[in-house]
Amino acid sequence: MLSKSLKSVLHHARYFPLWSALTVLRWRSFDSRSRGLGTTFAMIMRWFPPARWRFDREARRVFPNMKRSARAKLGQDMGRHMGRTLFEIYHDAEFQTQHHKFKASGPGLDALKEAQAMGKGAIIVSGHFGQWEAVRAVVKMNGLESGAVYRPNKNRHYERRIRTGIEAGGTPILATGRVGTRALVRHLRGGGIVSILLDEKYVEGVWLPFLGHDALTSLSAAQLALKYDLPMIPAYGIRIDDGNAFSVEFEAPIPHTDSITMTRAFNDSLSARILENPAQWYWMLRRWGSVGASSRASESTEL
Repeated sequence: MLSKSLKSVLHHARYFPLWSALTVLRWRSFDSRSRGLGTTFAMIMRWFPPARWRFDREARRVFPNMKRSARAKLGQDMGRHMGRTLFEIYHDAEFQTQHHKFKASGPGLDALKEAQAMGKGAIIVSGHFGQWEAVRAVVKMNGLESGAVYRPNKNRHYERRIRTGIEAGGTPILATGRVGTRALVRHLRGGGIVSILLDEKYVEGVWLPFLGHDALTSLSAAQLALKYDLPMIPAYGIRIDDGNAFSVEFEAPIPHTDSITMTRAFNDSLSARILENPAQWYWMLRRWGSVGASSRASESTEL
C-alpha cells in the first residue's frame, strides 16, 4: 500500500495540470478562460492515446458504423464541451449569476414550482450531459434551491475545489453512501429539492437499456419518488449557439408506476438527448459492463 506522503505527492502531481490550466489565464474573461480549458481538453482527446482509446471503445458500442475520422472529431468535440463544463463547475459561484445565458422551458419547471407551493419536495434527474449545473442555476433564478447528490473524488485537491463549486449551485450537497442517503431522505421529506445524475454505472443496480445496450442502473430516484409521492422531473442544460449559452429544458414529470418502468423512462429520455447531441455527453463514464452479470438490486430495495 502507498504511504500517506506518497499518496499526497501523487495527488498533487495529478491535480497540478488542471490547476495550471485553471489559473494561468486568470486575467482573462470568464468566457475566454472557459473556451481555453475546452480547447485544452479537445487537444487531450486528440493527442493522449489512453483518453482516445477509452472514448473509442464506448463510442463504437453505440455508433458501430461511424467512420474513424467522425469518431475522432466527436471525441474532440466532447473534450471541448467537458473542459468548459469543468471550468464552469469550478467557478460555479460566478457561473450561477450569468442569468443572460440561461433560457428555460418545459412543463417540468411549473411542476417543480407547484410541488414547492404545496410544501412537497421534488427530484430532478439528469446526466453528465451538456451543463447540468445550468439546471440548478435556473432553479435558483426562479427563487428555489436544489441540493445535489455527488460522488466524492479520491484526490483531495479535486475534491475540495469541486465540492466548493457544487455548493455554490445550491445546498445541501449529499455524498453517495448510507449517510448521504439518510440526509437525502430527510431533505426530501422536509420539502427540499435535489438533483441527481443517473447515468453512472451502479453495481448494485438493475440492467436497463441505455443507448441501445443494457447498463447497470440505480433505481433510487424512482424509489424515493414513489415512496414519498414526489415528482421525478428530467431536466437538461443543453449548450447552444457557440456553447456559451444554454437551453435548459424541464420535461414533464415521469408518471408514477413502478421504479423499473420509471427509471427506464428516464434512460430513454436521456438516450434521446444524447443521440441528438452526442458531443455533449461525457462518454468516459464506463457506463456499460458485461450483460451476463447478475443484479443485486430489485424492485423491493428499501431506501
